[in-house]
Amino acid sequence: MQTRVAVMGIIVENTDSVDALNHILHEYGHYIIGRMGLPYRERNINIVSIAVDAPQDIISALAGKIGNLSGVSVKTAYSNVGNNE
Repeated sequence: MQTRVAVMGIIVENTDSVDALNHILHEYGHYIIGRMGLPYRERNINIVSIAVDAPQDIISALAGKIGNLSGVSVKTAYSNVGNNE
């Protein structure tokens, strides 16, 4: 199956959604290459970046689930690097 490498930028403005976000990321953990989270205390937000290598539909589903969380926004940037698993 064709996979792509992508980076997701996530901004968490509602800290009540952190547990749900972590649950979703754990659910898709097989596809996650790396994760970095930064608490921005001065603005009371969290900034998370996720690098993934997954099929296009999996990346879209992950972004959709994250984007549906209250007070959470996500943007995805795709590389041109793909492979056939």
